[in-house]
Amino acid sequence: MRLILHTAAFWLMRTIHDAIPVDQPLAVGDFCSIRARMLKIAVPVRETATRVRLAFAANRPDAVLFQSLVTTVLIPRPT
Repeated sequence: MRLILHTAAFWLMRTIHDAIPVDQPLAVGDFCSIRARMLKIAVPVRETATRVRLAFAANRPDAVLFQSLVTTVLIPRPT
């Protein structure tokens, strides 16, 4: 089970790393820096029956990058 969880975590980090645009300084970052700046964030979560809403701070430094990653990684592209 641990191997499955570690594989899923590695796949997630690899997907996020590949989705970061080349012109961003985080594009050449390692997994620790991506985890610290993109995944380890504290936000209030409001969950309803159909949605999960995250309330980010208005002055978040990587807000534009985070929004582009969410739309790139989470929203499926038509094939």
